[in-house]
Amino acid sequence: MAKFVNLTPHPITIKTNTKTIEIPPSGTIARVPMSESQDGAIDDIPTITRTPQAIVNLPPPKPQTFYLVSSMILQHTTRKDVLAPDTGPTAIRNDNGQIIAVTRLVRNTT
Repeated sequence: MAKFVNLTPHPITIKTNTKTIEIPPSGTIARVPMSESQDGAIDDIPTITRTPQAIVNLPPPKPQTFYLVSSMILQHTTRKDVLAPDTGPTAIRNDNGQIIAVTRLVRNTT
């Protein structure tokens, strides 16, 4: 059976046709630090560029273990054991538009 490790600061609820899975935060948050450099100005408004650094707090792969991360982290890795909640049109939202559950996970294709 697969194990999910939530590397976000929020609980993740996944609802399928047959079950609801609540995955609490693990206490470790995966992040992508950014370095910034000023690159000019537009109409006297300074502009910067941000360059992603190496992902921090992403554990090494383990058999049958999948790491749930933000979509930003997912964009910066090619690992197949790293997934993000699909917050697109299939997400389940409350009356205020806040996501209360997702129905699927996203895997990076590159």
